[in-house]
Amino acid sequence: MKEHDLRPAEGATQKRKRVGRGTGSGKGKTSSRGQKGQNARNGGRVRPNFEGGQLPLTKRLPKLRGFHNRFKVLYVPVNLDQLDRLFAPQAEVTQASLASAGLLGNANDPVVVLARGEVTKPLTVKVHRISTVARQKIEAAGGAVETLDYPVNKRLPRS
Repeated sequence: MKEHDLRPAEGATQKRKRVGRGTGSGKGKTSSRGQKGQNARNGGRVRPNFEGGQLPLTKRLPKLRGFHNRFKVLYVPVNLDQLDRLFAPQAEVTQASLASAGLLGNANDPVVVLARGEVTKPLTVKVHRISTVARQKIEAAGGAVETLDYPVNKRLPRS
């Protein structure tokens, strides 16, 4: 096969529609635009969100309703079964150790420990918040819990 033998597949190409080239072409006179009206005019078309004069959907939907607390602290949840799986006995669980274990995206994110699962080894947990049941389970396993203060005025991550 030579370069001059190459052709597109059958039906892959179509001829360009030439409108306004006489009545014999089948696309003459009004050039397939109908008689009169906005769409028959030069440059005339309806904008994408136009609904025939009805109030458009984009205007009917509510805009930014409600109150958004810009000082809300979003805690990253960590469960007891994760701590039991990832940490050795007598280990200290901090933000840095949680981040290195892959449980935190950012080492500065505030952490809350929740009570899903069980703890079978003593751990020293230093986090910002902890549920009451999680605290009881850690202390029952021989561990200790310390809660940290989080600066309120610091800009916090949104998840």
